[in-house]
Amino acid sequence: MKLKRSSGILLHITSLPGRFGIGDLGPEAFKFLDFLKKSGYSYWQILPLNPTDGIYHHSPYSSHSAFAGNPLLISPQLLEEEGYVDLSDFSVPFEISSEKVIFDTVVNYKEEIFDAAYRQFKSRDKVDPDFAEFVKIHADWLDNYSLYLALRHKYDRKNWTDWPKELRDRQPAALQKAKTELKDQIEREKFVQFLFFSQWSRLILEAHNNGIQIFGDVPFYINHDSADCWANPEIFKLDEEKQPTHISGVPPDLFSKTGQLWGTPVYNWQVLKASGYDWWKQRLRQNLLLFDVVRIDHFRAFADYWEVPAGEKTAINGTWAETPGSDFFHQVKTEFPDMPFIAEDLGLLDQAVYDLLEEFKFPGMKVLQFAFGDTNRKNPYIPYNHEFNSIVYTGTHDNNTTAGWFKDSGKEVREHLEQYTGQKITENNVHELLCRMALASVAAVAILPLQDILGLGSEAIMNTPGSTKGNWSWRITSEGIPVQSAEKLYRQNELYGRIPQ
Repeated sequence: MKLKRSSGILLHITSLPGRFGIGDLGPEAFKFLDFLKKSGYSYWQILPLNPTDGIYHHSPYSSHSAFAGNPLLISPQLLEEEGYVDLSDFSVPFEISSEKVIFDTVVNYKEEIFDAAYRQFKSRDKVDPDFAEFVKIHADWLDNYSLYLALRHKYDRKNWTDWPKELRDRQPAALQKAKTELKDQIEREKFVQFLFFSQWSRLILEAHNNGIQIFGDVPFYINHDSADCWANPEIFKLDEEKQPTHISGVPPDLFSKTGQLWGTPVYNWQVLKASGYDWWKQRLRQNLLLFDVVRIDHFRAFADYWEVPAGEKTAINGTWAETPGSDFFHQVKTEFPDMPFIAEDLGLLDQAVYDLLEEFKFPGMKVLQFAFGDTNRKNPYIPYNHEFNSIVYTGTHDNNTTAGWFKDSGKEVREHLEQYTGQKITENNVHELLCRMALASVAAVAILPLQDILGLGSEAIMNTPGSTKGNWSWRITSEGIPVQSAEKLYRQNELYGRIPQ
């Protein structure tokens, strides 16, 4: 992938303003595109768009589908414009907040709207040719996904391994019977996906018309409780009862004596390789329908990954297992020659990962919050070690905001940062200094979280790894989007050569 010197903003869709309790694909998203254009940014980076679930605290990295879109992002305003609903029929719950996503309330509210939209859709005399075409094009994943959701609803949201054995094991007669019994629910789920993809298509078309590219994100692992695992059990390490034999995680390090146990099933790479990696190719193809550039989360697992025997309470007793990384990407390159992929290469890496990055020239990530306090000249995050084929960030969605990071930093970090910049730094100016440092970097692309452009503190954290409370819920208000600063931001991008020629 050939990068041009440019910049972008990191802000997930859910964090957009709006009156429906969660950011969505409606008018505020279009306004944000206009702000990006006027400010001279070329990229809008977002998090995964897959469905989220309260069981997993609505993390966009824990989904029951690697292919479906998140219904919570569907805009009620656009549904009203399209004649599916009359919003005056629905009272917005008073619990809905403009500053935080109250997920349970939003889910209940939007499900009512989707039910009404589906009833309106069914009442129409003619079959919608666009819906029919969508169902046909996406049948490979949509048929299994919609049936999975209908069965999950029937069995009180139990994991598919707790369904009747004939459904768990996908016996053809049982599947056909379920398709007949749950026909209306299945079609309703397909219709909701049709709404999502229709609205997303409008947004990405508008982005391209404004010269903005969408920078998406693909998690490495997929949940055991997912349509993908149910429909493709052979590509995961499962036993005869379809339970994981090994689960994912990372080994102990300086930050955790017991490592991290993520709990998702690990892939059976021998089976994947024998199929020519078909499932992964389909997954990447789906994401390249949504995004112009794809960040691959936990990239290091394409070289080797930490697998832990199922039943372990910590990640200590795991082992490293090899992944056919080079062969995998050679196969992928035959289908996607441009390879528009960014590697999330943060954390402890080994030579196998560096070799994979070098072989395919994947851009990596440089995070400025990791650059200071460590005076080792080889620190890859310090600006003088940056390289063009990389993406520089002040911080990511898994970090504190820059103002919050500085407030919580020790004396060594603060002194190093002041010595490096030659300036007196406070909580009030650190965000601007690091944003300028990112823009000034030789890295091809600079991505700034909106929180850092605004100088927000720890109250605006998107996610705290290792914690399950309060994550993914931060939102910006309409007044918070710095539209009045668009000209100033454009001049900054121009100053640092980040307006593509």
